[in-house]
Amino acid sequence: MDIRVLGTGCFKCKTLEANVLEAVKEMNIPADVIKVTEIDKIMEYDIMMTPGLVINGKVKVSGKVPSKDEIKKLITESE
Repeated sequence: MDIRVLGTGCFKCKTLEANVLEAVKEMNIPADVIKVTEIDKIMEYDIMMTPGLVINGKVKVSGKVPSKDEIKKLITESE
């Protein structure tokens, strides 16, 4: 599973990254979690606000920080 956290490093972006890492750990699934901080790379995903969450190439969340449980649900739906 490929999971990307899009954000330049603000508090919300860091919180999303932490929530994603915890969710993946608790679910005990193999996943590559990559933080994307470069503006030009973030813009490739066509989101208007950060943070963003991309799972297996599809934007799942933009502009908010989902809870750990919401992230788990998104991951399960993307498997």
